[in-house]
Amino acid sequence: MTASARSGTRPRGLMVISFGGPHKSEDIRPFLRDVLAGRPVPEARFESVVHHYELLGGRSPITEYTEAQARALARTLALRGIDLSVRVGMRHWSPWLRDTLLSFKQDGIDEVLGLIMAAQETEASVARYQEAVERARAEIGEGAPRVRYVTGWGQSEGVIDANACNVARALSGMPLDAREGASLLFTAHSIPAPMAAESPYVAQLLQTAERVAHKVGRASHRLVYQSRSGNPRDPWLEPDVLDALDEEAARGVRDVVLAPIGFLCDHVEVLYDLDIEAKQKASELGLRLVRASTVGSHPAFIAALADAVERALAED
Repeated sequence: MTASARSGTRPRGLMVISFGGPHKSEDIRPFLRDVLAGRPVPEARFESVVHHYELLGGRSPITEYTEAQARALARTLALRGIDLSVRVGMRHWSPWLRDTLLSFKQDGIDEVLGLIMAAQETEASVARYQEAVERARAEIGEGAPRVRYVTGWGQSEGVIDANACNVARALSGMPLDAREGASLLFTAHSIPAPMAAESPYVAQLLQTAERVAHKVGRASHRLVYQSRSGNPRDPWLEPDVLDALDEEAARGVRDVVLAPIGFLCDHVEVLYDLDIEAKQKASELGLRLVRASTVGSHPAFIAALADAVERALAED
């Protein structure tokens, strides 16, 4: 919890915080430069990521999906008699964190809850977002709304239920003779091994995978990783999903379900890395691949977020 967290007044706003993404082709390069924050990246690598967005129509749907989640959460809270102004703030693109906080200030809201849209905890998924919020508050200056955070929902039953429902739906869409022999691979974003060693990230993912697999009646499953970046010589979490597909094919598997439990909505790292790259790899290997949905605005997931917001409000 940051120094801005406590005020003694009840929050009247809720800021749903996510990564952000380009809205149109012209946004892609400036968005990526903001993400990189001046870190040097080989031009070929930069342009390859640009191409990923271009293949998806020059944009990422992360903003519209996050806004849909925010609307669903606002409706659920309202049905519970909780009146909060729910708005979206993005770390790397519009609506920018600063602009969202400024809109709260202009409406006379001096304290808000911050809901970081990451189910697993790492420095990248918690601390960096909180630091970005503090920078935004500093830019606003006097009267910037105070922010405290909604926590403790990533391993909740609603998150597990939403993922299990999506995996069960993916399995039910497969031919009956393929379901029993299908491999279930849970995917999450790879991170540097030293960062993983200092966080509960892997333990939380393993627990989520185990609970989801149990709910759908699957005794066997694997946790694999995707979307790694950075220096290829540095150790990151493995196995990579593409390598895992090679391994599954080598042992005679012919059907695979990918379940992206490390992601809360569809965006480029799901739509390109899984729906294009992994699907192409599977086709080359003769595998039939089905991708389960992300939790998105699944009612069980939204209810879990609403429960966490209620708990945060009860701490006043």
